[in-house]
Amino acid sequence: MNPIPIWQEKLSPGEWLRGGALSVLYVALFPFLMAWVQRNAWEELPVAESNVVYYLISVLLGFVLFSGLWKRNLDRLFSCPGKNLKSIAAALVAWIALDVLVRQIPLPVRNPNESGYALEYLLSPGATGMIVVVLMPIVEELLFRGLLFGGVRRYSRGAAYLLSMGLFALYCVWQFVFSYGRMDLRYLLLAVQYLPAGVLLAWCYERGGSLWSAVLLHMAINGLTLLRIVAG
Repeated sequence: MNPIPIWQEKLSPGEWLRGGALSVLYVALFPFLMAWVQRNAWEELPVAESNVVYYLISVLLGFVLFSGLWKRNLDRLFSCPGKNLKSIAAALVAWIALDVLVRQIPLPVRNPNESGYALEYLLSPGATGMIVVVLMPIVEELLFRGLLFGGVRRYSRGAAYLLSMGLFALYCVWQFVFSYGRMDLRYLLLAVQYLPAGVLLAWCYERGGSLWSAVLLHMAINGLTLLRIVAG
């Protein structure tokens, strides 16, 4: 039996409410909370190791609050493994090509994520790898693809793509606008570097029919990105 198309999976009012609450916690509250903990309680620990707690809490909340969604998508993965694997492979090849092209675009500022990940990996390679390659993809795919794309897709395919890839790209860079003592809107231009991943993660989810496909693709993308940063 073919899996139900994801855009026909109507999210319940409770899932929408829990998704909004988790989004606020993940994007707005947890980062500031962990920064406070780092400054006041765990000064001897590298940032990456203390941030593992933040991501673990987010992932566990995502599994607990959306256990039904994760299970439905796991069933879809197992019901059509070949289709999902092909979607992951095709999207990964496309991302590699697009990422090379997009990084050639001249921008007025450098991406602080790259220097940040390089430093964190140097100080705590295990914790950094766990965060970037494992924990981060799980919670971000739940929010940006499972809830946002999957919820909107059943109403409008175009809006689902625009919202999921646009908000994902902005999420990856918005914090740098205010990170250096003044507002610098030039950092928003860095969002263009995350658009290929945003559109291909949504495409992989849509094409394969399982959110787990997008999670695995996101893990591969982040792993290759971290490898490039560390090797460079």
